[in-house]
Amino acid sequence: MFAARTTWRLTPNRLSRLLDEFRQQGRAYIDLTESNPTRCGFSYDGDAILKAVADPGALLYEPDPRGLRQAREAVVGYYAECGLHLTHQQVFLTTSTSEAYSYVFRLLADSGDSILVPRPSYPLFEFLAALNDLRLVPYPLVYGDGWAIDLAAVRASVVQSDGKARGIVLVHPNNPTGSFVSQTELNALIEISSQHSIALIADEVFRDYAFAPQPGRVITHAAEARALTFTLSGLSKIAALPQMKLAWMVVNGPREMLAGALERLEIIADTYLSVSAPLAHALPKLLDMRRAIQPQILERIRSNLRRLDEQITSDPTVSRLRAEGGWCAVLKVPATRPDEDWAVELLSEDAVLVHPGHFYDFSSEGHLVISLLPPAEMFREGIRRLLARFAGQTLGDGRSS
Repeated sequence: MFAARTTWRLTPNRLSRLLDEFRQQGRAYIDLTESNPTRCGFSYDGDAILKAVADPGALLYEPDPRGLRQAREAVVGYYAECGLHLTHQQVFLTTSTSEAYSYVFRLLADSGDSILVPRPSYPLFEFLAALNDLRLVPYPLVYGDGWAIDLAAVRASVVQSDGKARGIVLVHPNNPTGSFVSQTELNALIEISSQHSIALIADEVFRDYAFAPQPGRVITHAAEARALTFTLSGLSKIAALPQMKLAWMVVNGPREMLAGALERLEIIADTYLSVSAPLAHALPKLLDMRRAIQPQILERIRSNLRRLDEQITSDPTVSRLRAEGGWCAVLKVPATRPDEDWAVELLSEDAVLVHPGHFYDFSSEGHLVISLLPPAEMFREGIRRLLARFAGQTLGDGRSS
């Protein structure tokens, strides 16, 4: 009856079942996974948002496969602020970055081809690959003094694909590791791309949320013209408006490749014409609202990060892995039990919700992922309870705290 691509595991895991029980019983808990900015106490200009989506121009239907020109020009203006000069012809509007991924996957790959994605990373890619009949090939991010792309593993995966690898996904910064792509890493990936005719697909939804300036970091992949490059972003994170389903894709690359990609993408986009007129007309105003909301979010994530570091300073059993940006923090905890066991115990015994590392495909136990968005007092209390849970635990190598 149903397609093989939809044979996902439909049974909820233990943590999901326990969370459902909490909600059904009306039990209070501290959500240290909250990533919806509209529920985190930030100040939005509600009147301005509502006025933006009530533009009279939306009453006229003017279909354009790439999206309303004035909206695309607003996206061009966003990148111009970091010194990048694009044309509106390089921009496609989509309802979400997920849709933009699907456009790119359909453009680049046939059924059975493969896409390389970072590990650890957000679990979205598994579903997008399955829905587009692609094979997912993870490449590792390795942790030393910070995170780095395992370039040797990328090269090996490409060679072993026998020409089936069609794209390399870069998440800049990665969710949840918070690691940006360095210029050195990008140069190496460009070389791999050129040798094997592979495109780069850069997800930059968290690009504006760096913890601090960092030399050697790629400013934006939208500037990259040495390889066929697709850069994805949108209002969900950039303007903290996830309910306004509007995103974009910037296409760049060598002239002939770029021209061929733009022609084909126009047909794909014209097939769906998914972006609504009210949101397209609203995009310039909504995008400009980032100037008011981003400082609030940056202050929250930076201050919560400082609080976290202060609270764990005296605790030998819990540490924070180094990150450069984004909305998450990764905690290193004793690997004496599976991460899911720790997450279940924290919720059942301490009323604190965290994500186990395996949710993001960490290759080993001993990782919990938390959001940096919750309000300060809630965040501080959640971390206090978490640290109390691990007090007196062994570190996973036989040593006690």
